[in-house]
Amino acid sequence: MPIRIPDKLPATETLLREGVQILREADANRQDIRPMQIGLLNLMPNKIRTETQIARLIGATPLQVELSLIRIGSHKAKNTSEEHLIDFYNTWDEIKHRKFDGFIITGAPIETLDFEEVTYWKELCEILEWTTQNVHSSFNICWGAMAAINYFHGIPKHQLEKKAFGVYRHRNLKPASPYLSGFSDDFSIPVSRWTEVRSADIEPGRGLEVLMESDITGPCLIQEDAGNRLYIFNHIEYDTLSLGEEYLRDREAGRDIHIPHNYYPSDNTDIPPQNRWRSHAHLLFSNWINQMYQTTPFYMDEIGK
Repeated sequence: MPIRIPDKLPATETLLREGVQILREADANRQDIRPMQIGLLNLMPNKIRTETQIARLIGATPLQVELSLIRIGSHKAKNTSEEHLIDFYNTWDEIKHRKFDGFIITGAPIETLDFEEVTYWKELCEILEWTTQNVHSSFNICWGAMAAINYFHGIPKHQLEKKAFGVYRHRNLKPASPYLSGFSDDFSIPVSRWTEVRSADIEPGRGLEVLMESDITGPCLIQEDAGNRLYIFNHIEYDTLSLGEEYLRDREAGRDIHIPHNYYPSDNTDIPPQNRWRSHAHLLFSNWINQMYQTTPFYMDEIGK
């Protein structure tokens, strides 16, 4: 089954060009199927790009999925038009009466701030607590993962001396995990962050299991059975040009930034990069949705009970 998103969402045309199957709202309403309900709390500045990246991966599942776009109500977006937000987004206050099979919290380019310094930290904590009773399975990405694992387990983030930036090889630590079904023994994932979560802080007995790890950038994917949560600290959802655009943006702003590691062939920025993580990104999201589908209640009001 294809993904169900609003007909006029800008991501629609991009996904159709790529061959991702889109289910128009009118067609979806004719099908006697309970679609999987997934909420996307989008904290990224370029919301349209992030919508497209996540919808691309969710749209690869054989199940019908309805994606709801959500934003922080106390924060005013600077890089997305108010018209787009009004047309396609709800604030958390507007949807907190609902239940979701899955809930995704994205990263945000604020990782150098202490959590308490983030203007919407209080609201985000309320959302994280809300997920414990209203969401069957959560998928937290990059800064969103660091915020969630700090909220639920008190695990800190640590400042790096230089930005972890590039495409890094990772190891499959738990091949038997249903989330890593079909994964290679090692694979590449984009990384873009100024902070890290360290293995030494993940104490035994917390119910946390590291599934992916890099020798250079540390833990990547952590599973928590008790809360039915995934925490991924890197950007497996990135498209081919994301790191390159970040690099050019930082250079133009005069920031001290190095060429993304293992991204451009021979570190030559004139040669287009190759995407070496796309298949594993699709696989991870497909495995997450499949696992969610097998375990979520059929009746939405039973989620969280």
